[in-house]
Amino acid sequence: MDSSEKNDDSKWSTYVDHSYDGESDHGQDLFIERDGVLFAGTHLILDCWGAKHLTDIKHIEKALREAVEVTGSTLLHIHLHHFTPNGGISGVAVLAESHISIHTWPERDYAALDIFMCGDTQPKKAIAVFENAFEADEVNVVEHQRGVVSDATSSTRK
Repeated sequence: MDSSEKNDDSKWSTYVDHSYDGESDHGQDLFIERDGVLFAGTHLILDCWGAKHLTDIKHIEKALREAVEVTGSTLLHIHLHHFTPNGGISGVAVLAESHISIHTWPERDYAALDIFMCGDTQPKKAIAVFENAFEADEVNVVEHQRGVVSDATSSTRK
């Protein structure tokens, strides 16, 4: 294959995509400085309750693509898996800036999402995308700053 290779050495498939050359961010520090704090990125944990469309793989892919667009992130690859017999879906949108993952439990009307982004992105804009896409009755959000350096002027961690 031109830009990818599959690892057939085990029963679990591995997909390696070499098509993104990273030239646009070569040498760029993607850590974020906000309010005097330097950190790797924002990690949002979303719990969507009373959610709909949790077995519709095309709907989920569309929501992931919309979230990528509104956050200003760079999509590298989407992989979704449809489970049987309950129809739940697990997947990930791999981003140059990190990832968005989703796991659905249609039997509980529940979806769990992780949104982790670094660099010049706006991950909080994805919240409304998923709230609307899944017509959720309730969305709980936890925010965590990953890779915090004590302050923006500290050079103890590089």
